[in-house]
Amino acid sequence: MEKKIYHKELAAGRWKELSFEDQMGNIGSEVGRTFRYFKQNDKKRFSIAFEMALELYDLTFDDERWQDRRKEIARTCKLFCLLVVDTTLTDELEKEMNSFDEYFLWFGALANERRHKSKN
Repeated sequence: MEKKIYHKELAAGRWKELSFEDQMGNIGSEVGRTFRYFKQNDKKRFSIAFEMALELYDLTFDDERWQDRRKEIARTCKLFCLLVVDTTLTDELEKEMNSFDEYFLWFGALANERRHKSKN
């Protein structure tokens, strides 16, 4: 079975035009969606969001510019998977998910700040 590509334009090369902060911020958006659907017990949307997040992780991991950050990328991907695969939502898990979301928010904020500064 052929692997489904969700982010066709990004996978075709546009992803490598983005900064590390932009890439991680985009991953964070998919991670956040995955967590939201997990908490809502929406299995169909959860599955799609999970696959989309993993796709962006793969694109980032394969970006040669980030060789020195591959451990960080791999660790966050592993933690993401551990948080949502074969687990039940508990208060502690929800706290972990919120903390993980905050990690990604910093990348999004930094990317937005850089874009704003470059326009001025």
